Amino acid sequence: MKKRKFKIEYQLKTASVHILWNSISTPLGLSEWFADGVTVNDNNEYTFTWDHNDQTAFFVESKQNDFIRFRWEEDEGKDYFFEMKIEKLQVTGELALIVTDFTTPDDKEDLILLWNKSIEVLRRKTGI
Repeated sequence: MKKRKFKIEYQLKTASVHILWNSISTPLGLSEWFADGVTVNDNNEYTFTWDHNDQTAFFVESKQNDFIRFRWEEDEGKDYFFEMKIEKLQVTGELALIVTDFTTPDDKEDLILLWNKSIEVLRRKTGI
């Protein structure tokens, strides 16, 4: 089944760009909220561990203090990716984290719940 792109915006009222960037772009930051553990090798392969299960993603691109994009190993050769982007909201001046991801229609609701849970952990761990 073909995957479809979706975006979710999470407002982070008291976020610091520096803290948020470190949380989404470094193995240590990602292991605080996104996965149980994160390692990266010299080839920009990130290994994300959840409950002793590993999943590999390849670093695609990033712009410091702006966005980071990965592609899961299973999606290699396809246009699928997941991205976390920091945006300053024009109306309030607060920061938001925009998540872009791809999934099948049958799995979309579960993946959104997973992102919601992860962002709640991010908020709790970083105080944002």
